[in-house]
Amino acid sequence: MPTFLRLCSGRMTVRIELRHLRCFLAIAEERNLTRAAARLHLTQPAVSRTLAALERHLGARLVDRSTHHLELTAEGRAFRERAAAALAAFDAAVDPARLRHRPLRLGHAWSAFGPYTTPLLRRWQREHPETPLELLRVDDRTAGLARGQVDAALLRGAVEAPGLVTAELTSEPRVAALPSDSPLADRPGPLSLRDLAGETVVLNTVSGTTALTLWPLPDRPVSALTVANTDDWLTAIAAGRGVGVSSASTAALHPHPGVTYRPLPDAPPLPVLLAWRDAFPHPATAALAAMAREIVRDA
Repeated sequence: MPTFLRLCSGRMTVRIELRHLRCFLAIAEERNLTRAAARLHLTQPAVSRTLAALERHLGARLVDRSTHHLELTAEGRAFRERAAAALAAFDAAVDPARLRHRPLRLGHAWSAFGPYTTPLLRRWQREHPETPLELLRVDDRTAGLARGQVDAALLRGAVEAPGLVTAELTSEPRVAALPSDSPLADRPGPLSLRDLAGETVVLNTVSGTTALTLWPLPDRPVSALTVANTDDWLTAIAAGRGVGVSSASTAALHPHPGVTYRPLPDAPPLPVLLAWRDAFPHPATAALAAMAREIVRDA
């Protein structure tokens, strides 16, 4: 029997099944109806009809079909996050193994909980052996939280995503990341944002927190290189393609032979947050937040 959500409108009752969400997510990932149909073991007309039914119910166009490669509309991108979270929650709820020992999946985009990572993992294992804590790196601004890949996430900087709750745990000073052969790497004394203004800035636009707006307008760099994850960010800097700005935990947990980290005291500190979904949070989330705060306080 198909699982469905019975949703009411003013004139009629519409049945939206989980297959509608799975179909849409396959289209969103494949960007092609034929490939989505093959992945779902359906015909292309069946996939098109399922998508059309979902769009009629939502009263919004989710996919732009005007180009050779399908692209999500703004509404489609917003719905993708909700659909993925809903499916992940459903799959977790009906997984027999998770009913017995449901792990707490903790996402992070880079650097996890900084120097507190190991103390948190060790103490959690000691005090909550019945609930495994799984640390997962996901190169995403919400570290997989918005898509339902994790139950909670350690994030840095402000996060704007619907349905998320955040609690600030601590903050970290920022550092400049420089090619090791850069003159700035050997300059005595602390660096400032102005010292980096004439350089190309390497920006991780997928999971990073630094943007050109970090610099005041008179000193804002005019050249930037964008990358998609921390590994590519480090590689670009080591290759001399630019400089970067990150948190102190990056310097501690991501050393690189071609990158030199220097303090950047005039840059505002970066808040470290614990985030989780407001709807149906993992039962152990509150305990995790309390433990994380205690570890920071005791340190």
